[in-house]
Amino acid sequence: MGIKAERSSSYTAAEIDVLEGLEPVRQRPAMYIGGTGKAGYHHLLWEVVDNSIDEVINKHATRVDVTLHADGKSVTVEDNGRGIPVDINPKHKKSGVELVFTVLHAGGKFDRGKNYAVSGGLHGVGASVVNALASDLVVQVKRGGHRFEQRYSRGVPQNKLKDMGGARGTGTTVTFTPDEHIFGPKLCFDPAVIAERLEAKSYLHSGLVITLRDETASPPVVQTFEHAAGIAEYLPKVIADRGKAVVPPGAQVFFLAKEGEVGVELALQWTEATDELVKSYVNSVPTPMGGTHDQGLKAGVVKAMRNYIATHKLEPKGVSLLAEDIREGMVAILSVYHRDPQFQGQTKDRLNNPEVTAQVDAIVRPALEGFLNQNPSWANAVVGRVTLAARAREASRAAASAVTRKTAVSHRLNLPGKLADCASTDPAESELFIVEGDSAGGSAKQGRDRKTQAILPLRGKVLNAEQANSAKLLANKELQDIVSALGCGMGDGVELSKLRYGKIFLMMDADADGHHIATLLLTFFFRHMRPLIDAGHVYLAQPPLYRIDFGKQTFWALDDLHKQRILDGYTGNAKPNITRFKGLGEMNPETLKMTTLDPRTRQALRVTVPEAEREATDVVITELMGKDVGARFRLITENAHEIDELDV
Repeated sequence: MGIKAERSSSYTAAEIDVLEGLEPVRQRPAMYIGGTGKAGYHHLLWEVVDNSIDEVINKHATRVDVTLHADGKSVTVEDNGRGIPVDINPKHKKSGVELVFTVLHAGGKFDRGKNYAVSGGLHGVGASVVNALASDLVVQVKRGGHRFEQRYSRGVPQNKLKDMGGARGTGTTVTFTPDEHIFGPKLCFDPAVIAERLEAKSYLHSGLVITLRDETASPPVVQTFEHAAGIAEYLPKVIADRGKAVVPPGAQVFFLAKEGEVGVELALQWTEATDELVKSYVNSVPTPMGGTHDQGLKAGVVKAMRNYIATHKLEPKGVSLLAEDIREGMVAILSVYHRDPQFQGQTKDRLNNPEVTAQVDAIVRPALEGFLNQNPSWANAVVGRVTLAARAREASRAAASAVTRKTAVSHRLNLPGKLADCASTDPAESELFIVEGDSAGGSAKQGRDRKTQAILPLRGKVLNAEQANSAKLLANKELQDIVSALGCGMGDGVELSKLRYGKIFLMMDADADGHHIATLLLTFFFRHMRPLIDAGHVYLAQPPLYRIDFGKQTFWALDDLHKQRILDGYTGNAKPNITRFKGLGEMNPETLKMTTLDPRTRQALRVTVPEAEREATDVVITELMGKDVGARFRLITENAHEIDELDV
């Protein structure tokens, strides 16, 4: 019997909807701001701020003032630029202000070079999108000795543009409140997020003064951001926030140059970090997903370093230098200006202009090579840093190659002696449980499914990977056992195709020590085996802390809060009998199997780091696990109010 599609004769042209004006924005806000969560909520503010910054880029403004009002949901952005045109557009019979705020793809940035030589706004939708998604918006313009005002609600003008009388100076002021119908009632602006973004803007434009007045604080707090040296001041701050020493101490690479349509400002330094960080911007708009300008920077850096090494005959013996070795530990601030940037989407997270790669490369390579030749002591120290990275990578690759994926002949060679391996050679069904302590390992070995589940016990707390260099990591027995068992290498040498287990569970006691060990392991995975997290291979096992029996009914509680919820939710007459497990080793194998090992009954949390949260995650790990005790102390004291009970 076939499937028959019934045709409907009622579908006519009259049923085709056409969304007019700003309706498309309210119907599909994610198309314009990326989503209706916290990031989208703040994106409205970035659109308004970027319009003011475009006036700064083109030398028409020197000041931007942002006020977060006491409700935390309304905000004002004011600049001293030229002010949006207020005269009537002859074609559309509306004022310039009303066109900008009510019509998609309306603005003064399409005719490149006439009104704006370069700008972050391209599509003429930023102001109108903010207006469409705001329950209330008021724009004031000072221009020609007068002040004009117009109010909107959800994109609809509530009055004509009014002349409010005389006024000194020029500029635009926008006050708006995001619409709770779109974003929900709980979201509000985060002063810390706003301050971070505004401070970055001030670094990108020397001579610009940005103020942030936070009226959610009592009394209100005013911060002023002004950095005459621009990104040359920004780079040391970024490096300090990461908590990694620079290599070598002292000078940084800094230059400003132009190639065709592209202007490049770059600040660059190497550090002891095991990863690279490039904070890139196009026309002052941050591009967290990088793009062709990032690619040009990386290509130029690698070529310049290779040329310097070859010219001065500094090639290391016994090891070849790869591009990732050269860039390891590199921290760069890249600010690019382009007349016609082609971004990926309205949120502008990535630059797509294909010609920019070669243009940035052509600027960076000779400039960096010249700097290296003029500063040989500095350059030689960086070459030494690069060589160490290459040797660490080769050592990691050698360790990984010693443990290939299991075969019928050699699947047990070179594996850690403590590893109780599984019989299966299929990574898709194989699981590795990294367990705290030999006693817990014993229970886990008895309770596991020997065909698909492997157990690797650890002794005590592992090395803190955030404070250890590559040599210490390679010498640490516990971490090397993990790397050997997984078989995929570490650092830049991670090869997921050689991963021996599709799921890796961190199975620690449900107490403070167990949480600490899990944090240490997560730090190691995040810093040195991040592809495993990105691919969804890492999990946190959820062993219970309590067993609660009501007569013949048994419940398992993960922590004290979960225990209380179970007790509060029980409606029977039986009295509870509560057992607290001091550790995994106290559980008999059957209990451990049922609660933590068996895929049919266990609970587990997959470890993920969303793209938008990577930089914040990096900062938190640095503060929690790094050498800077002050940063950790501040983090603890600032969040102490959220801790009801501390298990020590």
